[in-house]
Amino acid sequence: FRLKKWKSSVSTQAKMPTCNFVAEKYKSYPYEHMQKIREQNISPSLRMYYKKPLLLHQGHMQWLFDYEGRRYLDLFAGIVTVSVGHCHPKVTVAAQKQLARLWHTTNIYMHPSIHEYAEKLTSFLPDPLKVVYLTNSGSEANDLAMFMARLYTRNFDIISLRGAYHGGSPYTLGLTSVGLYKHSVANGFGCSTVRFLLIFLIIWVTVYLNISTVNISSILKVLCVCHANDQYIEQFKDTLNTSVPKTIAGFIAEPIQGVNGAVQYPRNFLKEAYQLVRERGGICISDEVQTGFGRTGSHFWGFETHGVVPDIVTLAKGIGNGFPMAAVVTTKDIASSLAQNLHFNTFGGSPLACVVGAAVLDAIEEDGLQKNSEEVGTYMLLELAKLRDKFEVVGDVRGKGLMIGVEMVTDKDSRHPLPGEEINQIWEDCKDMGVLIGRGGLYSQTFRIKPPMCINKKDVDFTVEVLNTALQKHMERAAAK
Repeated sequence: FRLKKWKSSVSTQAKMPTCNFVAEKYKSYPYEHMQKIREQNISPSLRMYYKKPLLLHQGHMQWLFDYEGRRYLDLFAGIVTVSVGHCHPKVTVAAQKQLARLWHTTNIYMHPSIHEYAEKLTSFLPDPLKVVYLTNSGSEANDLAMFMARLYTRNFDIISLRGAYHGGSPYTLGLTSVGLYKHSVANGFGCSTVRFLLIFLIIWVTVYLNISTVNISSILKVLCVCHANDQYIEQFKDTLNTSVPKTIAGFIAEPIQGVNGAVQYPRNFLKEAYQLVRERGGICISDEVQTGFGRTGSHFWGFETHGVVPDIVTLAKGIGNGFPMAAVVTTKDIASSLAQNLHFNTFGGSPLACVVGAAVLDAIEEDGLQKNSEEVGTYMLLELAKLRDKFEVVGDVRGKGLMIGVEMVTDKDSRHPLPGEEINQIWEDCKDMGVLIGRGGLYSQTFRIKPPMCINKKDVDFTVEVLNTALQKHMERAAAK
């Protein structure tokens, strides 16, 4: 009976918001030649999205342009990496000036930008997180954080969470708990994973955001939150009691799981987990690769939303708005453990990277992007929640700020993931209508919406119209079977 109402025709395609930027004319190889190069000269492990992969040519703020001049609203931001906008003018000008002055000199010499940037970056972090080690990628930053935790504590075992993604290097693969990234080679020595319950946390999210998207009493909300937290902590204690020694090196967690589809934890879970870890002699690492730099809206760092102060923070992606840079920020004592012997990074903290990083911080402040993430992100969550109420296949809408997941299911009773071929078609339809979104979750069942933080409410309205149309098309296909 749920399918009968979808026999009517699909609504008219949504009208894309205006954009005054005019893209340059594409002048490189034809599409077919690019495909041939891809097949012959680029590693097949670098997979591409969509049946007909996009050939992108230019970007401007929240927009991308392909080789034929088609414009797309980018809601995945180069995998949550473009923080302030594609080719943001302030960041671009800063990079151009530094390119003409000094590209690179290794950190065996002093240069102004690394010192200026270290001071600026740490001013955004609470005491005692004031010492920076600059690297080139999030995997490298998390790899180094693991190494520092083991050096400092003289322990070995590190705990992560089911569904976590902390990188693809041989070291960090042990922390990553999404099967798609696992290879059949030995890895993960000394890494244990806490099993997470596969439950929707819509009720907790409404409390967390202080918004009402679920028709349920406040008392019931609080009871569900407390029950979920107790279950999560019991799972954590079970891992501590069965899978690791009495002393451990540390615990790493994203404040909101990114690759797993914007999965959040019950309130107070991280606070209690941090205490348990520290009782075992371990240190706590917050992976802010996706949640940092104002993306969650209410706070600059994701860990602040949980009322905790970690011992190490890892940063990447949005730190450089697409420029390859990352950082590990920690305390002076922990940082000193790495100084016992030489640990060297040729490109980390280059003059160009540091100037770009500083310009990104300036753009976030000057453009009010943290506040925009909160206001536009909350608006998007509320609008997407209407689709959850309308469509049986939208099982959950969750997130905070501009870090949002839309989980697709066969039905809300079973909550089984929607089959891949059905999700793929919805995804393709959104792309064809001009909206690019990501995929995530343990079964790739969640649409990941994590755009440049400069998007506005008109962009949200367009996105919701497009997704509504794509879901209507899906229901019509299902009704026709």
